[in-house]
Amino acid sequence: MKIYSVNANRKQYLPLLLMADEEEAMIDRYLERGEMYALCDPQVCAVCVVTDEGDGILELKNLAVAPEYRRQGYGRTMIEFLCRRYKGQYQTLQVGTGDSPFTIPFYESCGFCRSHVIKDFFVRHYQKPIVEAGVVLRDMVYLRREI
Repeated sequence: MKIYSVNANRKQYLPLLLMADEEEAMIDRYLERGEMYALCDPQVCAVCVVTDEGDGILELKNLAVAPEYRRQGYGRTMIEFLCRRYKGQYQTLQVGTGDSPFTIPFYESCGFCRSHVIKDFFVRHYQKPIVEAGVVLRDMVYLRREI
């Protein structure tokens, strides 16, 4: 297994990135200003993008694992990699996600705690409704973990 920084041709990973953030326009807002990583085992299994949000906060903007590699620890491996990689540079790793029965428990199992909520984020910023596990996502739930 290898994790490497992606510095060029980031859009080649767009199909995978769209699994975690359903609108390309939203991805475009952070893709080039963030740091991107890919995990290979031996082919690309997962990608993530993190951004510096100031005040010692590193934000996980996108974490996507290809469907055939889910529930095998690759997402957790990426999070642990980020915590090791940025320890001493940032105090907090935060992630914003929909209030989904899939994502919230995953992040909580990785040591994140709920921080705050932005009401109607998905309704205001996305063209089409986002539905996960039969739930229409409305609010952005932020979770944080100390690095």
